[in-house]
Amino acid sequence: MILVCGSLTDIVTELFCARLEKLKYDYRLIDLGVYPDRYQVKWTCEQEIRTGSIAAQGWHVELRDVTGVFARYVGERTRKCTTLSGDLSDAAAFELQAGLMSLWEHLPCPVANRIGGALSNHSKPYQLLIIRQTALRIPETLLTSDPDAARAFYEEHAGRVIFKSVSGIRSVVRCMERSDIDRLSHLRNGPAQFQAFVPGDNVRVHTVGEEVFATRVHSDAVDYRYAHQQGASVEMEPIELPPFVGNACLELADAMDLTVAGIDLKVTPEGEWYCFEVNPSPGFAYYEQHTGQPISAALAETLRRGPVHAQTWERSLPMT
Repeated sequence: MILVCGSLTDIVTELFCARLEKLKYDYRLIDLGVYPDRYQVKWTCEQEIRTGSIAAQGWHVELRDVTGVFARYVGERTRKCTTLSGDLSDAAAFELQAGLMSLWEHLPCPVANRIGGALSNHSKPYQLLIIRQTALRIPETLLTSDPDAARAFYEEHAGRVIFKSVSGIRSVVRCMERSDIDRLSHLRNGPAQFQAFVPGDNVRVHTVGEEVFATRVHSDAVDYRYAHQQGASVEMEPIELPPFVGNACLELADAMDLTVAGIDLKVTPEGEWYCFEVNPSPGFAYYEQHTGQPISAALAETLRRGPVHAQTWERSLPMT
């Protein structure tokens, strides 16, 4: 039995449920839009073993029968506590999700994805430390709250510099312009990450278990996710990766304990491969719909199979 934890207002959750329906795989949905009102979750922990059940109208699942979990936390789309207001409502909604996150963290079956592995995305510089241990390159990077250091970095690279947030909060990646120099004083309020611009095509890689799906993106936009808003076009095609690149992507997903991962790469005209970050909650529906790659089917199969054997998740990650 596969458990899906998310909201049907989220296109990725909707696509995955549709895939499970088409494959006729047994699953149950925990709809965060109506959680916890319509669900009963009971579990206990004894000697690191979780026992219990999850039930809703018309169904009941014992935790021991769960072969895999797909979890998507979509923030503002989750249910608010209507009996509370303001910050109290947000805090209560987080507590409701935290209980499920804790349960998924300790189940022995595959989970896409456990919150522990996803936390690396909260710090892009930390992720770069992990990426640096693979065969992939990383762009020359400056993390600073010093306006003078940022200005010098901009001049050193002749203005071919992009900037983004340091945290996991999504930001629109774009190249710096000369007019941005006047805004660098705002860095004193908080650091930003600057990187030398890497020419070439973007490649989004999705890893699912031991499978790799790569998509080459042709676009004039620096951040192709927002190409249409900028009047630019986007074309996608599935590609085969060089073995060392595919292996490096699998190493990254394994190091971060991610059953499914979205890895952002770029390949230069000279054939050099750069990696920017790893997304622990990738919007694979966008790529699957454009290329026909069976990403959701591969994930469904991984979660249906369940654990190959008892697993202990211990990873060696850089701390400095």
